[in-house]
Amino acid sequence: MSDVTTHPELTGEYTLDPSHSRIGFVARHAMVTKVRGSFNDFTGTLGIDGADPAKSTATVTIRTASIDTRSADRDGHLRSGDFLSADEHPTISFTSTAMTPTGEDGYDVTGDLTIKGVTRSVTVPFEFEGSAKDPFGNDRIGFEGSTTISRKDYGITWNAALETGGVLVSDKITLEFELSAVKSA
Repeated sequence: MSDVTTHPELTGEYTLDPSHSRIGFVARHAMVTKVRGSFNDFTGTLGIDGADPAKSTATVTIRTASIDTRSADRDGHLRSGDFLSADEHPTISFTSTAMTPTGEDGYDVTGDLTIKGVTRSVTVPFEFEGSAKDPFGNDRIGFEGSTTISRKDYGITWNAALETGGVLVSDKITLEFELSAVKSA
């Protein structure tokens, strides 16, 4: 494909840097506003084939209990059996199954997303944000992407009806990824 940019110099294994990355989500609340949150404890690896990006791989493991919406009561409810069942399902995982270049520095990353013991295939469109050598001599790369999933697909069905019609929590959840990864020595 002539419109695909390759980066052979980036080939290698990378580890996500949680202190410079964000794995977040957005849900509609009461049909009038958005609640944003993130997971603060996660690990991940990227296997980058810069000459043939379709051969690249990605895995991410998130500690479910690390959910953070800036409300202790809400976070406690989200960890409960009504939502994520963090005690029974301590991790959320993603393992790539395909990487498809989508033009200059774009990639559709398809993989198996497991939430609450249910695995479904999802595709996340990512943009390569660039590479740099940081002041500590580390080779870094960055990617950003987002996709929307149905929480019901993962058995997360709790809700409450509103007097004005509609529901308290949207079924559609937008997942947001801002990832920085460091090349292994």
